[in-house]
Amino acid sequence: MKRQNNLPLATTLTAAPRRSFLQGATALSATAFLGACGLDLPGQGPPPRQFRLSPKNTFADQLPNVDWQLIVEEPLAPTGLNTTRIPLHRRAIELEYYARANWTDRAPAMVHTLIVESFENSSKIVAVGRESLGLRADYVLKLELREFQAEYSGEGAPAANVRLNAKLVRMPQRAIIGSERFEARVTAKSDSMDQIVAAFDDALGKALKNLVGWTLKTGEAAQG
Repeated sequence: MKRQNNLPLATTLTAAPRRSFLQGATALSATAFLGACGLDLPGQGPPPRQFRLSPKNTFADQLPNVDWQLIVEEPLAPTGLNTTRIPLHRRAIELEYYARANWTDRAPAMVHTLIVESFENSSKIVAVGRESLGLRADYVLKLELREFQAEYSGEGAPAANVRLNAKLVRMPQRAIIGSERFEARVTAKSDSMDQIVAAFDDALGKALKNLVGWTLKTGEAAQG
Protein backbone atom coordinates (compact mmCIF):
# COMPACT_ATOMS: atom_id res chain seq x y z
CA MET A 1 0.00 0.00 0.00
CA LYS A 2 1.41 3.42 -1.03
CA ARG A 3 1.93 6.29 1.33
CA GLN A 4 0.20 9.61 0.56
CA ASN A 5 2.38 12.74 0.42
CA ASN A 6 5.27 10.69 1.80
CA LEU A 7 3.60 10.74 5.30
CA PRO A 8 3.23 7.70 7.63
CA LEU A 9 -0.07 5.84 7.24
CA ALA A 10 -1.15 6.73 10.82
CA THR A 11 -1.34 10.41 9.93
CA THR A 12 -3.89 9.71 7.17
CA LEU A 13 -6.58 8.61 9.67
CA THR A 14 -9.64 10.85 9.72
CA ALA A 15 -10.43 12.97 12.79
CA ALA A 16 -13.40 10.82 13.93
CA PRO A 17 -11.53 7.48 14.09
CA ARG A 18 -8.65 9.26 15.81
CA ARG A 19 -11.01 10.61 18.52
CA SER A 20 -12.57 7.15 18.98
CA PHE A 21 -9.12 5.62 19.33
CA LEU A 22 -8.07 8.20 21.93
CA GLN A 23 -11.34 7.81 23.90
CA GLY A 24 -10.92 4.03 23.95
CA ALA A 25 -7.35 4.36 25.11
CA THR A 26 -8.42 6.77 27.86
CA ALA A 27 -11.17 4.38 29.08
CA LEU A 28 -8.73 1.46 29.13
CA SER A 29 -6.21 3.56 31.06
CA ALA A 30 -8.87 4.55 33.64
CA THR A 31 -9.95 0.93 34.06
CA ALA A 32 -6.39 -0.20 34.51
CA PHE A 33 -5.79 2.59 37.03
CA LEU A 34 -8.86 1.69 39.12
CA GLY A 35 -7.95 -1.98 38.99
CA ALA A 36 -4.45 -1.21 40.15
CA CYS A 37 -5.83 0.83 43.04
CA GLY A 38 -8.06 -2.06 44.12
CA LEU A 39 -11.28 -0.04 43.66
CA ASP A 40 -14.58 -1.77 42.80
CA LEU A 41 -16.14 -0.73 39.53
CA PRO A 42 -19.95 -0.39 39.25
CA GLY A 43 -21.52 -3.79 38.61
CA GLN A 44 -18.54 -5.73 39.86
CA GLY A 45 -18.60 -8.13 42.79
CA PRO A 46 -21.22 -10.71 43.79
CA PRO A 47 -24.87 -9.62 44.11
CA PRO A 48 -26.45 -9.31 47.60
CA ARG A 49 -27.63 -12.56 49.16
CA GLN A 50 -31.43 -12.76 49.51
CA PHE A 51 -32.93 -14.04 52.76
CA ARG A 52 -36.50 -14.81 53.82
CA LEU A 53 -38.07 -15.92 57.08
CA SER A 54 -40.69 -18.61 57.73
CA PRO A 55 -44.25 -18.51 59.12
CA LYS A 56 -45.18 -20.21 62.39
CA ASN A 57 -46.50 -23.74 61.90
CA THR A 58 -47.11 -25.15 65.39
CA PHE A 59 -49.68 -23.90 67.88
CA ALA A 60 -51.22 -25.05 71.15
CA ASP A 61 -54.18 -27.40 70.80
CA GLN A 62 -56.02 -25.34 73.40
CA LEU A 63 -56.49 -22.38 71.06
CA PRO A 64 -60.18 -21.76 70.26
CA ASN A 65 -61.66 -22.57 66.87
CA VAL A 66 -63.35 -19.37 65.72
CA ASP A 67 -66.04 -18.78 63.10
CA TRP A 68 -65.29 -15.10 62.48
CA GLN A 69 -63.19 -13.45 59.77
CA LEU A 70 -60.04 -11.37 60.21
CA ILE A 71 -58.23 -8.76 58.12
CA VAL A 72 -54.54 -8.29 58.87
CA GLU A 73 -53.15 -4.90 57.87
CA GLU A 74 -49.53 -4.44 56.80
CA PRO A 75 -47.52 -3.29 59.82
CA LEU A 76 -46.50 0.33 60.01
CA ALA A 77 -42.74 0.76 60.40
CA PRO A 78 -40.20 3.57 60.73
CA THR A 79 -38.26 4.48 57.61
CA GLY A 80 -35.13 2.70 58.81
CA LEU A 81 -36.98 -0.64 58.96
CA ASN A 82 -39.19 -0.13 55.91
CA THR A 83 -36.58 -1.53 53.53
CA THR A 84 -35.23 -4.77 52.11
CA ARG A 85 -31.89 -4.12 53.82
CA ILE A 86 -31.09 -5.97 57.06
CA PRO A 87 -30.44 -3.46 59.86
CA LEU A 88 -28.08 -3.68 62.80
CA HIS A 89 -27.29 -1.64 65.90
CA ARG A 90 -23.78 -1.30 67.25
CA ARG A 91 -24.74 1.89 69.06
CA ALA A 92 -28.20 2.90 70.25
CA ILE A 93 -28.08 6.17 68.32
CA GLU A 94 -27.01 4.72 64.95
CA LEU A 95 -28.68 2.34 62.51
CA GLU A 96 -26.47 0.46 60.05
CA TYR A 97 -27.10 -2.26 57.47
CA TYR A 98 -25.32 -5.47 56.55
CA ALA A 99 -23.46 -5.34 53.23
CA ARG A 100 -24.53 -7.70 50.42
CA ALA A 101 -27.45 -9.14 52.41
CA ASN A 102 -31.14 -8.29 51.86
CA TRP A 103 -34.59 -9.54 52.76
CA THR A 104 -36.60 -10.77 49.77
CA ASP A 105 -39.14 -7.99 50.40
CA ARG A 106 -39.48 -4.87 52.53
CA ALA A 107 -39.49 -5.97 56.18
CA PRO A 108 -43.11 -4.87 56.91
CA ALA A 109 -44.40 -6.55 53.74
CA MET A 110 -42.49 -9.75 54.49
CA VAL A 111 -43.75 -9.84 58.10
CA HIS A 112 -47.29 -9.12 56.88
CA THR A 113 -47.24 -12.18 54.62
CA LEU A 114 -45.82 -14.37 57.40
CA ILE A 115 -48.52 -13.26 59.84
CA VAL A 116 -51.32 -14.16 57.41
CA GLU A 117 -49.68 -17.54 56.69
CA SER A 118 -49.27 -18.20 60.43
CA PHE A 119 -53.00 -17.65 61.03
CA GLU A 120 -53.78 -19.98 58.13
CA ASN A 121 -51.37 -22.59 59.50
CA SER A 122 -53.16 -22.56 62.86
CA SER A 123 -56.31 -24.03 61.20
CA LYS A 124 -58.30 -22.27 63.94
CA ILE A 125 -59.97 -19.48 61.96
CA VAL A 126 -62.61 -19.51 59.21
CA ALA A 127 -61.01 -16.79 57.05
CA VAL A 128 -58.01 -14.48 57.28
CA GLY A 129 -56.57 -12.21 54.64
CA ARG A 130 -55.32 -8.85 53.54
CA GLU A 131 -57.47 -5.78 53.15
CA SER A 132 -56.87 -5.80 49.38
CA LEU A 133 -58.82 -9.07 49.08
CA GLY A 134 -62.09 -7.33 49.94
CA LEU A 135 -62.82 -9.69 52.83
CA ARG A 136 -65.84 -8.67 54.95
CA ALA A 137 -64.17 -8.94 58.31
CA ASP A 138 -65.48 -9.14 61.85
CA TYR A 139 -62.10 -7.88 63.13
CA VAL A 140 -59.12 -5.92 61.83
CA LEU A 141 -55.64 -6.49 63.24
CA LYS A 142 -53.61 -3.26 63.17
CA LEU A 143 -49.88 -3.64 63.64
CA GLU A 144 -46.67 -1.67 64.12
CA LEU A 145 -43.21 -3.14 63.54
CA ARG A 146 -41.21 -1.31 66.22
CA GLU A 147 -38.03 -3.40 66.35
CA PHE A 148 -36.52 -5.59 63.65
CA GLN A 149 -32.74 -5.44 63.83
CA ALA A 150 -29.64 -7.29 64.99
CA GLU A 151 -28.09 -5.74 68.09
CA TYR A 152 -24.44 -5.97 69.11
CA SER A 153 -23.31 -5.47 72.69
CA GLY A 154 -19.55 -5.70 73.01
CA GLU A 155 -17.80 -8.75 71.59
CA GLY A 156 -19.48 -11.80 70.15
CA ALA A 157 -22.56 -12.55 68.08
CA PRO A 158 -25.53 -10.15 67.92
CA ALA A 159 -29.09 -10.75 69.08
CA ALA A 160 -32.07 -10.48 66.73
CA ASN A 161 -34.65 -8.19 68.34
CA VAL A 162 -38.25 -8.30 67.06
CA ARG A 163 -41.15 -6.28 68.47
CA LEU A 164 -44.71 -5.99 67.15
CA ASN A 165 -47.42 -3.81 68.67
CA ALA A 166 -50.97 -5.00 67.92
CA LYS A 167 -54.48 -3.63 68.23
CA LEU A 168 -57.57 -5.75 67.55
CA VAL A 169 -60.46 -3.69 66.20
CA ARG A 170 -64.08 -4.91 66.09
CA MET A 171 -65.97 -4.11 62.90
CA PRO A 172 -68.09 -2.30 61.87
CA GLN A 173 -67.98 -0.33 65.14
CA ARG A 174 -64.21 0.22 64.77
CA ALA A 175 -63.84 -0.28 68.51
CA ILE A 176 -60.48 -1.41 69.88
CA ILE A 177 -61.12 -4.47 72.03
CA GLY A 178 -57.53 -5.24 72.90
CA SER A 179 -53.92 -4.14 72.46
CA GLU A 180 -50.70 -5.99 73.23
CA ARG A 181 -46.96 -5.99 72.54
CA PHE A 182 -45.14 -9.07 71.24
CA GLU A 183 -41.37 -9.11 71.55
CA ALA A 184 -38.66 -11.75 71.28
CA ARG A 185 -34.90 -11.54 71.40
CA VAL A 186 -32.66 -14.40 70.24
CA THR A 187 -28.85 -14.39 70.23
CA ALA A 188 -27.25 -15.77 67.07
CA LYS A 189 -24.99 -18.80 67.45
CA SER A 190 -22.20 -16.95 65.63
CA ASP A 191 -21.56 -13.64 63.92
CA SER A 192 -22.26 -15.06 60.46
CA MET A 193 -25.09 -13.99 58.16
CA ASP A 194 -26.66 -17.45 58.09
CA GLN A 195 -26.77 -17.66 61.89
CA ILE A 196 -28.01 -14.06 62.25
CA VAL A 197 -30.91 -14.77 59.88
CA ALA A 198 -31.65 -17.98 61.80
CA ALA A 199 -31.88 -15.89 64.98
CA PHE A 200 -34.31 -13.51 63.23
CA ASP A 201 -36.40 -16.51 62.16
CA ASP A 202 -36.52 -17.87 65.71
CA ALA A 203 -37.35 -14.49 67.27
CA LEU A 204 -40.08 -13.68 64.75
CA GLY A 205 -41.55 -17.18 65.15
CA LYS A 206 -41.90 -16.67 68.91
CA ALA A 207 -43.59 -13.31 68.39
CA LEU A 208 -45.96 -14.68 65.72
CA LYS A 209 -46.98 -17.66 67.86
CA ASN A 210 -47.98 -15.35 70.71
CA LEU A 211 -49.67 -12.88 68.35
CA VAL A 212 -51.87 -15.54 66.75
CA GLY A 213 -52.86 -17.03 70.12
CA TRP A 214 -53.67 -13.65 71.66
CA THR A 215 -55.75 -12.56 68.65
CA LEU A 216 -57.87 -15.71 68.59
CA LYS A 217 -58.51 -15.64 72.33
CA THR A 218 -59.23 -11.90 72.47
CA GLY A 219 -61.56 -11.94 69.48
CA GLU A 220 -63.44 -15.00 70.71
CA ALA A 221 -63.89 -13.53 74.20
CA ALA A 222 -65.42 -10.39 72.66
CA GLN A 223 -67.96 -12.47 70.76
CA GLY A 224 -69.69 -13.43 73.98
